[in-house]
Amino acid sequence: METMLRSVSLSGYFDVALRVGLNAVELAREAGLEAASLANPDERIPAAAACLLLERSAEQASCQTFALQMAATRSGFAAGVVDVLLAHKRTLREVLLVGTTYGQLLNEALAVHVEDTGATVTIREELVVDKGVARNQAVELAVGVLARHSSARLGEHWKPRAVHFVHQAPRSLVFHRRFFGCPVEFGSDFNGIVCATADLDYPNPSADPELARYAQDLAESLNVAGVDSTALEVRKAIYLLLPLGQATVEQVAAHLCMSVRTMQRQLELANTSFSRLTEGVRYELAVRFMSNSRYPIGRVSGLVGYSHQGTFTNWFVGRFGMTPRDWRNSRTRRLC
Repeated sequence: METMLRSVSLSGYFDVALRVGLNAVELAREAGLEAASLANPDERIPAAAACLLLERSAEQASCQTFALQMAATRSGFAAGVVDVLLAHKRTLREVLLVGTTYGQLLNEALAVHVEDTGATVTIREELVVDKGVARNQAVELAVGVLARHSSARLGEHWKPRAVHFVHQAPRSLVFHRRFFGCPVEFGSDFNGIVCATADLDYPNPSADPELARYAQDLAESLNVAGVDSTALEVRKAIYLLLPLGQATVEQVAAHLCMSVRTMQRQLELANTSFSRLTEGVRYELAVRFMSNSRYPIGRVSGLVGYSHQGTFTNWFVGRFGMTPRDWRNSRTRRLC
């Protein structure tokens, strides 16, 4: 099942492409997308193609802030049913919960997890697309849009403590720092934003409970999930929770608000299993973190769910045919 998103997720693409001198129509076609599809905010397009379009556009324009410039064009939520629901929720925490509950109506590839740690909260975002698809620009767009909407909703009350990205830093951080208004850390363990807990619970003065209830009723009727959708949601949850050491079958089921038995039954109907999905995610995360020499192997071990480096090494040898150190050294030689 191909992971899809609404083309409204690429809102601002044509404006930025024109500004940096790109042929947006031709680039979209090369990525497997039609310009007409991007112009229709409710059109569903493949998430992998959207990621490819952003990466190629940034590369061709030599503009590492391409996606973040797209995020800067956002002034509020769109006019779809879920967008109306998001706009009228009481707090930012409720907005994030709606985004998780109705993800398949917005962006099937986007996974969000809120981690409370006392006075601060970490909002983790992960894009789950096909293996090997570059997603750095798409990740920056997702985090940028979250920051933009949070700022529009909370105004002066939105004061993020830090923004984190897993990928490496661009040549200049001037635009990133100005856009987010806080320290920006690259080569991190996660993609997302750290902010005050109070920010998530600050009341939305423009919230309309009646309109929110009406939009939620409509969204419920559209939000019909099949077994393939359940498999995707489980995979997304594992992506978020495995680096936290919280990706047991019980914890993932709780994250998705379903029983273990129901989740496993639906995965069986989708011809997969929890262990198979976990193994796939572990493999992808191992490649991601091992490809970055700034991550010590012991740290990678924990990020893919192993508390002991020796256990991780045994697993790695079984999957890659060599030790983590040999794999990293061989990759370094290929890149030289």
